[in-house]
Amino acid sequence: MIMEPCHRRNCASADVELQNFISALEVETSHHRAGDDPVRCGFGLQGVCCRLCANGPCRITPKTPKGICGATADAMVARNLLRAVAAGSGCYIHIIENTARNLKAMGEAKTPLKGLAALDRVAALFGVGGADVHAKAVNIADAVLADLYLPRREKMRLVEKVAYAPRFAKWRELGILPGGAKSEVFDGVVKSSTNLNSDPVDMLFHCLALGISTGLYGLTMVNLLNDIMLGEPKIRPAAVGFKTIDPRYINIMITGHQHSSFTDLQERLILDDAAARAREVGAAGFRLVGCTCVGQDLQLRGEHYREVFTGHAGNNFTSEAALATGAVDLVVSEFNCTLPGIEPIADRLKIRMICVDDVAKKANALYAPYSYDNREAVSEMIISEGVSAYRERRGGVAVNVPAGHGNDDTVTGVSEVSLKEFLGGDWKPLVDLIASGAIKGVVGVVGCSSMVSGGHDVLTVDLVKELIRRDIIVLSAGCSSGGLENVGLMRPAAAGLAGPSLRAVCEKLGIPPVLNFGPCLAIGRLELVATEIAAYLEIDLPQLPLALSAPQWLEEQALADGCFGIALGLPLHLGKPPFITGSKVVADLLTNRLQGITGGRVILDENAESAAGILEGIILEKRAALGLP
Repeated sequence: MIMEPCHRRNCASADVELQNFISALEVETSHHRAGDDPVRCGFGLQGVCCRLCANGPCRITPKTPKGICGATADAMVARNLLRAVAAGSGCYIHIIENTARNLKAMGEAKTPLKGLAALDRVAALFGVGGADVHAKAVNIADAVLADLYLPRREKMRLVEKVAYAPRFAKWRELGILPGGAKSEVFDGVVKSSTNLNSDPVDMLFHCLALGISTGLYGLTMVNLLNDIMLGEPKIRPAAVGFKTIDPRYINIMITGHQHSSFTDLQERLILDDAAARAREVGAAGFRLVGCTCVGQDLQLRGEHYREVFTGHAGNNFTSEAALATGAVDLVVSEFNCTLPGIEPIADRLKIRMICVDDVAKKANALYAPYSYDNREAVSEMIISEGVSAYRERRGGVAVNVPAGHGNDDTVTGVSEVSLKEFLGGDWKPLVDLIASGAIKGVVGVVGCSSMVSGGHDVLTVDLVKELIRRDIIVLSAGCSSGGLENVGLMRPAAAGLAGPSLRAVCEKLGIPPVLNFGPCLAIGRLELVATEIAAYLEIDLPQLPLALSAPQWLEEQALADGCFGIALGLPLHLGKPPFITGSKVVADLLTNRLQGITGGRVILDENAESAAGILEGIILEKRAALGLP
C-alpha cells in the first residue's frame, strides 16, 4: 500500500516525534481535524445554550437574558454542568460496578488472586472478614455493590470508612454525603431536565456529592479492587511510546479503563498453545500494546505481566497514529477514550476491532460482551481474530514504526503503597523534604489530553516543566501521564530540568521529578497519598502545600473528577473553563466562594508560566500557614 502524506495541517504536539510522524501520514487523524481550526460555538463555551425542549434551542444574550421557559443564565449554566458531571460520574460508577462484579466472580470461582496483601488491607478498611481469601474477596465486592445500589435517601456506608475523617465531617456538615451512587447519577439527570430545578447553588452542591461518590468509588475503590485481582504496582523502569510496538508479533492494542476485563486474556496469551498459533502464521508470538488509561493500568502492574505486555504507546490522541504504523493487528476496547477516529484507519489498514463492553461499541467492531463466566470464550475470540488479522494483512500493509519515538526508562509502578515502601515504609522522609524546603510542594497534574490550549499535551508539558523548575514535585495520573512520559519527563534524567533543590533530591534518590501514578483512575491513589500525609501531620487536606491541575481536561468524567478535588478542599487549576463563564453565580461560586465552604476552588489560566506562578503562590501560602520556611 502506497502512503501519500495527508497534505493537511496538523495541530501542534508537545511530542515532536509524534507530530512529525503524523505530518507524513496519509490517513486523517484528530490532529489533522484540530489543525483545521474548527469554529467553536461561543454560546456553548459560556454554557448559555439549552436544547432540552422543543421551545428551543434557547441561548442567553444581552437582549434575551432568559430562555422561553424563564431559565436564567445561572440556571442554564448550572443545569448543563450538573448534567455533564452526572454523566461523567455515571461512567466511573459503571467501572466500579463491573470491577466489583469481576472480583465477586473470581472469589466465588476461587480463582487465584495476585494481591493478597491488598486483600487484607481492604478487608480491614471495610471491616469485613471471611472464612478464606476468596470468601473475603466476595464480602468486599458485596459491600461495594450494596452501596452502589442504595436509594439516594440512604447514605453509602463505606464513605466514612474510606474518606479522611476531617473531610467526612465537613461533607456531613454541608449535607453533601452521597446516597447510592447510581441513584445520585439518576437524580442528577432528572434534576437537570426541562422545567425542574432552577436553583444554581443546589445543583452545584449536587455536583459535589457526585464528585465524592465518583472519587471514593469510581476512582479509589477501583484501584483497591484491581490490586486484589491483578497484583499491586511495583516501581520499575518501563518502555513507552511507539517503540513498544514490535512488528514481529501479533500486536493487540487495548483501549479503555477496565483492567479487570483483560485478566483472562493476559494469562491466556502466555500459554504455549497461544504462542504456537502465532508462530504458525509467521509471528513471534502475541503482545499487548497499552493505549489510553487501561494501557497505563497495565503499565502500572507491568511487573506481573512482563511476558506479554510490551509497554504503553500513548494517550487517547496518540491512538490513531499508533494504528497508522501498520504494526497493530487488532484493537480490543471496553471503555473510553476509544476515539471514533480509529474506525476508518482500522478499515483502511485491515485492523480487526473487538469491543467487550457495549458502552464502547464501534460501528465496525465485533461485539463480544465480557463477563467472568464467558471469559474463556472472549479470550479465544480475541486470539482467533488476532491470528486471522495477522495472516490476512501482514505483507499487504506497509509497516512504519518510528524508531526514535519513546524511551526505555520511564519510571512507572508508583502507587500509594509502592511509594511509601520506596521511602522506607514511612511518609517521614517525604514530609521532611517538604518541611525543609528541598521540595517546595506538590502538584497533582491529572486528567485528559486535548487538542486545545496550544495543541496535543502542549499546556500540560509546559506547565509541568514550569512547576518542576520551581522545585515543585509533580504527581501525574491520567492521559496526562501518557503525554508526559513520551516526552521523557518521567525518566530519571529529567531531574536536569528541575530547580536546584528538587534536582538534588531526584538525583540522590534516582527518581524523576514527575512521578507516574498511571491512569486517570489513579487520581484516587493521589487522594490516598494526600490523606495519609495529612493524617501523619494531623491536619486537614486543605492545609497541605498541595494543589491539583487538570490543564487539558477533556471529558465529562474529568468534570466529575474535578468536583471530587474541590470537595476534598484542594485548589484545582484548569486551562479551559468548564462552560461556566456565562453565569456570574456559578463562576463566582466555583472560583471564589467555594474556598470558604469546602476549602477548594477552581483556578482558570491557559498560560503555563502564570498558572505555575499561581500554584506556587498557593503552595507558599500554605507553607507559611504551617510555619514552614
